[in-house]
Amino acid sequence: MYRDGAPHDAVAHVDGHAINICTLDDAVACVRARLRARRGFNFATLNLDHLVKLRSDSAFGAAYERMNFVSADGAPIAALARQQTAAVRRATGADLLVPLCRMAARDKIPVALFGSTPESLAAAADRLRALAPGLDVVYVASPAFGFDPFSSAADAAGAAIAASGARLCFVCLGAPKQELFADRVARSHPEIGFVCVGAAADFQSGAQVRAPVFVQSVGMEWAWRLATQPRRMAGRYFQCAALLAGLRIEQSLASLRAKGQRALESVRNGVIMLFHGHALQPNGAGWPVERRLARKAP
Repeated sequence: MYRDGAPHDAVAHVDGHAINICTLDDAVACVRARLRARRGFNFATLNLDHLVKLRSDSAFGAAYERMNFVSADGAPIAALARQQTAAVRRATGADLLVPLCRMAARDKIPVALFGSTPESLAAAADRLRALAPGLDVVYVASPAFGFDPFSSAADAAGAAIAASGARLCFVCLGAPKQELFADRVARSHPEIGFVCVGAAADFQSGAQVRAPVFVQSVGMEWAWRLATQPRRMAGRYFQCAALLAGLRIEQSLASLRAKGQRALESVRNGVIMLFHGHALQPNGAGWPVERRLARKAP
């Protein structure tokens, strides 16, 4: 499913979409390995909102198919993935930004920030330099309102990122624009790694406030965002909730079918073991002695 160079096969599939990154540490290690080999990549973080959009947007789906790395973004996605691989944990765009910047600072990898607003990105760049001493932010740009990821402006942005010398670019446009943009420019600039991180830069700048750690830890970050941005998030989360309910029903039915199949196999194997060497042998030669004597009795 993934483009050349994926570190390992998918560890789980959610609604038909593969996840091949289990944890945050796994993500950092995979990104570092690609950058040390001077090979670019695309990185997406799968969440329920993405799944809703993927069901109706074929271009978004095609971009996802070409991603090198996909992690579980959000407690529901991670929980569904853990039904297949217990090691899967959340690795959101917001979680990835600082650890990847610290890795880039240690390895002297120049980075770029693209998306959001000029003010937010400038503040985020300063914050990231403080959190990751030695970080070299060589390019910061925010596209115009209505930015089209399929436009010549997108191509020009990709060329500018490459010309800056950046080897790792954090794309902060929100889905599906960021994945579509990253997919497009990665094909023209295969030496750069593009990580789609959504609102991560805004969280660092303070333009948006992320849920407290406790709220994140209990999988209720969606409730925080709904409470703080009700008009923006209500419709989105209604669709996400409906999709999640459907996925859980599908998963439960699949589990019941699997249990039923195992039960039938167990019965079948038991019957075969019972009759093999007994009923199938001529004259009941394999029957117990008591049964053979009973057949000979007058």
